[in-house]
Amino acid sequence: MLVFSTSDKGGTGRSVTSCNIAFRLCMGGKNVAYLDFDFGSPTAGALFEIGAVERGVSNGSGMHSYLLNENETPARFDVRAKSDRVELGRMPTRSGKLVLFPGDEGGAEFPTSGTAMVDQCVKLLSKVLDEFHIVIVDLSAGRSAAAQLVLEATARPQLAEKTVRWLIFHRWTRQHIMAASSLVHGPSGLLESGVGYGHGEKKLRESIRFIRTAVPNPFTQPGNEESAQARWLLKQNAALKKLASTKKLGQSTLLGETPMEPMLQWREQVILDADVDAKIANLETTTAFGELARQLTDDAVWETF
Repeated sequence: MLVFSTSDKGGTGRSVTSCNIAFRLCMGGKNVAYLDFDFGSPTAGALFEIGAVERGVSNGSGMHSYLLNENETPARFDVRAKSDRVELGRMPTRSGKLVLFPGDEGGAEFPTSGTAMVDQCVKLLSKVLDEFHIVIVDLSAGRSAAAQLVLEATARPQLAEKTVRWLIFHRWTRQHIMAASSLVHGPSGLLESGVGYGHGEKKLRESIRFIRTAVPNPFTQPGNEESAQARWLLKQNAALKKLASTKKLGQSTLLGETPMEPMLQWREQVILDADVDAKIANLETTTAFGELARQLTDDAVWETF
């Protein structure tokens, strides 16, 4: 399965949520590859706490260089073996593999893809799919070259029949809802661009789900249910639900949501069960990540009637 993670804006929690989904999938026994296609800001290494590649690799062996055909064997890091965080190295033996394919330090967005680069992308994705159960590709935000590249690549015959799923991340705000809707449904959005590359609109539309991140709880304090602030927040939440439905981000297209998590406000990272046991992270957050991982791999969730 190919999973593309994207958003129209930065700061949506796309990368940190995707890394946590990848970790939960791995804990569930899946072999997971994580490809950092955020070419302008390849920081997945920092999220998995691999100090040597916090901002990508510096020897020209990352994703950016591979797609430019400047290296034949892209760098890869086994998160269990290479993470500086001891607890990540202690994943149960029943867990699967979790391997990071980092970007290049100092890389940048491509001005255009071109046939040769699409060929490289198809070659890479096909090869990694042969080895891993799930391949998560973290794309740059917006209508990026990365998004256009994978849309064109997945329309090729080698990948056209593979299971492909798109996760669109957005914060639970008016501006982010409108931006996420535009990224998918607007001019030069994913649907319009995908159809232009040869995707069927219905199939592509059915492969897209939205994830709401850092959704606040109006009842953060016991006994707060009747406060003026809680009433105002509930009113705004209802308005956002109505807007999301109007903008085609309603319940039928929603994969799930994550709560506001203080730990991630201060440090973006993988949240372990040990963090919950130590009471520095909330159980609701790890439960949300686990549920997103489950829903991602549940074919029934992606069926349309």
